[in-house]
Amino acid sequence: MIKTKLIGSIGLAALQSVNLCFGTNINTTKKKDAAKPNIVFVLIDDMAWSDVGYNGGAGGFYETPNIDKVAKDGVIFNRFYPGGPNCAPTRACILSGMYTPRTKIYTPSTQAKGKVQNMRFMVPAKERKNDEHLMDTRDALKPSVISTAEVLNSAGYVTSRIGKWHVGPDTQGFHESTTDGVQGPGKKFYNDPLATDRMAKAATEFMERNKENPFFLYFALWDVHTPLVAKKEVVDKYKKKWENWPDKSKKWSPTYAAMIEVMDNSVGILRAKIKELGLEDNTLFMVVSDNGGPAGHTTNEPLRGAKGALYEGGIRTLGTAVWPGQIKAGSKTDYPITGVDMMPTFAELAGADLPKNQPVDGKSFVKVLKTGKQLPERPIFWHYPLYLSGKKAHDGLPGDNVLPIYGTDIMTWRAVPASAIMKGDWKLIYFYEYEKYELYNVADDLSESKELSKENPTKAKELYEELMQWVKDTGADVPTKLNPDFGKGK
Repeated sequence: MIKTKLIGSIGLAALQSVNLCFGTNINTTKKKDAAKPNIVFVLIDDMAWSDVGYNGGAGGFYETPNIDKVAKDGVIFNRFYPGGPNCAPTRACILSGMYTPRTKIYTPSTQAKGKVQNMRFMVPAKERKNDEHLMDTRDALKPSVISTAEVLNSAGYVTSRIGKWHVGPDTQGFHESTTDGVQGPGKKFYNDPLATDRMAKAATEFMERNKENPFFLYFALWDVHTPLVAKKEVVDKYKKKWENWPDKSKKWSPTYAAMIEVMDNSVGILRAKIKELGLEDNTLFMVVSDNGGPAGHTTNEPLRGAKGALYEGGIRTLGTAVWPGQIKAGSKTDYPITGVDMMPTFAELAGADLPKNQPVDGKSFVKVLKTGKQLPERPIFWHYPLYLSGKKAHDGLPGDNVLPIYGTDIMTWRAVPASAIMKGDWKLIYFYEYEKYELYNVADDLSESKELSKENPTKAKELYEELMQWVKDTGADVPTKLNPDFGKGK
């Protein structure tokens, strides 16, 4: 069986004889199968749970009318967890259906970031050379991985990825793969304020070309990741808004607000094109973010922590979807959904078979979409074996934000080696760094302000044992070698 990868943008004629990963040919002369809905998956970069209008939008300073319209016309996922506390592991989860210990993608650089003398364990670190052997950390999915795109290819879908990738040089079977709708698959556009416009144009053209075929569009925005760069005229709008803003107790960034507006406009452009093509009733349209917002220029409040942390502020994001006639307008669900659920969900909608030679860790949530009902309780997991420094890094520390070994606050982290499990409303985080766990009920305590392991020792022990069994079963990389330089120097 040949696994074909096409790089760049190709036309429909070229797809007619493509041999896909499961040996299925696309027949572009057939009319669209009404039983196979189009799937448009919009992935925002670094947007906080509370940035979107329906979750507060900085008290109205940020404007997201198009995403809010998706929520009004469809469903809000109150508990959407993309899969990782930062961009690379999240994307690997969505594209592979596998948790991070299986992909070995834990962070974009593969290495811990921060002063090595402040790391209790020996792990691969940017400030230390030749230590890759300490842990199996990767920055790319193996080409042998069967991706979500390839699963849909097998069901006759035409697939396109437009935007940020962050999982290696292999394009994982997408028929079209481009970073901005124009450039090839390996470029980066973090500081280009016009990249989103090019992406939106390319996306509408892709849908136009494939209106007679079932399609999957993976639209992965560069916004609203730093550096903060946006169109001058939009920034000026928010500068004026800030001048007249009545509550200046929190300083909102006009540039960040402008990036949010441009990103939100692209959502509106895509939905307008779907309506123009008469495809609304046969298209699932989802909008999510890849992780929590970074500390510094926005806030994840009332969620605790920020990008990088396994607290809710790092791993819970906005999530909403619309599908007229299938999803009840104005509905909400508290069922926890995570990134590895995308592959089985999209496969069920497409009538596609899941890979047989790799694990699929997720569960389909089609029933949640169509009925709004909860599915049986199941555990979901996170694993991060490295260190991550950064602004307001203490948001990633447990307890009183004091490093127990030092007994002072001279060192803070956004994240330390840790694993987490969520089962129902209960969440437990185990910190390898401190050899302790914390237990929270996220339904009663959204801000994770009340640690409950002493009040509920039986529940804490139960979840800890289940988490450690998962760590073992998935071959998760766990730091065990103590750092001989720990505590030395400043």
